[in-house]
Amino acid sequence: MNKFRSFAEQALHYYDRPQDGVCRRQITTAAAWRGVEVSRDDSWICRLADADTVEIESALGGVRGRSLDTVGRDDFALPALSKRIRSWADELRAGRGFLLVRGLPVDRWSEADTSLVYWGIGQHLGVPGGQNPDEELLGHVRDMGEEAADPFVRRYRTAGDIAYHCDLADVVGLLCLRPAVSGGASRIVSSVAVYNELLARRPDLVDRLFEPFCLDTRNDVGTPYVPVNPCSYADGVLRTFYHSDYFRSAPRHADVPEFTHEERELLDLYEEIGSDPELYLDMNFEAGDIQLISNHFTLHARTAYQDDSDPAKQRHLLRLWLSLE
Repeated sequence: MNKFRSFAEQALHYYDRPQDGVCRRQITTAAAWRGVEVSRDDSWICRLADADTVEIESALGGVRGRSLDTVGRDDFALPALSKRIRSWADELRAGRGFLLVRGLPVDRWSEADTSLVYWGIGQHLGVPGGQNPDEELLGHVRDMGEEAADPFVRRYRTAGDIAYHCDLADVVGLLCLRPAVSGGASRIVSSVAVYNELLARRPDLVDRLFEPFCLDTRNDVGTPYVPVNPCSYADGVLRTFYHSDYFRSAPRHADVPEFTHEERELLDLYEEIGSDPELYLDMNFEAGDIQLISNHFTLHARTAYQDDSDPAKQRHLLRLWLSLE
């Protein structure tokens, strides 16, 4: 099995979504969750036990000092925990489409060791992949001092808020090394629940989601934009790719037409629905938390945050993109 995929290979795998036609009925799968309901319990939190940590540290001892791209699943053996990890993959593939793993003891490991642990766990979930054309395999989500008011800055490198979007991989994982002093909640919403609500309110708009929108590449790849269908539907499953900022900025290119009135209505209403407190769920990370979400069934965003004045104590997440087999 490949230890990782390239950025292009991963994106092509993610976009290979079956399409049978437009869905014009309410979808009642587990992925159609509502925040007000799932927030009533913590069934979506998977807590690691002491025995899990012992197994993880044993695996870490066998790969310590190696580069990520040399470590595969067989190099990071997790005989017992791997069974639970497979159940996490099932939840992402065919369940709610999100979960939170809690209890990784990151405070007693170096950043290099923590990165190897995270990568090793990811190998048991799926196939990690590059997160940009530079083939960055593990992203660092922190404030790099870039100007959040710049509409084209990569917002994960700022302390500002981030609008709803999906990433170009089946799954995105965020491991918290350090939380912010305040703010920085990870806001997620079921794209299936958003679709159901849109269908109930404005059935006349839903067909447009199954036709291409131009996605602004922001100079990340060789073409200025690519056409992407926000929604695909087949075998009773609705899969969604949505990226608010990158859809909305595409008309800056001369050969991309301005949005029609209907298209603007659609984007505005879609995001209005996603911002309904009845639908979304906010997660405030603790050090050692791993959030895993499906980019097919979940949109994610972030609230702005306030950092500590000490750089060594500032908010820092590690990001992993994964393809599911």
